[in-house]
Amino acid sequence: MTSTVTYMGDLRTECFHHSSQTTILSDAPVDNQGKGAAFSPTDQVATALASCMLTIMGIKARDLNIDLKGTRANVTKTMGSHPRRIIKIDITIQFQQSWDTKTRQLLEKVAENCPVHHSIHPDIEKEIQFVWS
Repeated sequence: MTSTVTYMGDLRTECFHHSSQTTILSDAPVDNQGKGAAFSPTDQVATALASCMLTIMGIKARDLNIDLKGTRANVTKTMGSHPRRIIKIDITIQFQQSWDTKTRQLLEKVAENCPVHHSIHPDIEKEIQFVWS
């Protein structure tokens, strides 16, 4: 089992990850009757894409003997209605270092082929920008 999600009431869930024994909370967003006091489930989806991209790039960077420490991804999720769903995810990845063109292209390619990227419905627009120092 990967996780257990428990409804805590007041539009909040507690998500327990079995292998790491860690917990995250989710709240309904303010624009959907919630408090917005934690990541919403759709925030988690958008954030998971950025996290996956950084993780996959980290694996490739380790293989290339380079360090991505300090690299950040800024994530913006846009919601639509009828049905209410994510319609766009904007991610800007800001690197602390820069490498040659070949290395940059390789890292960008692996990022855009992460498992979460392939798991998100193709109707969801994904705008990914890579900003090299």
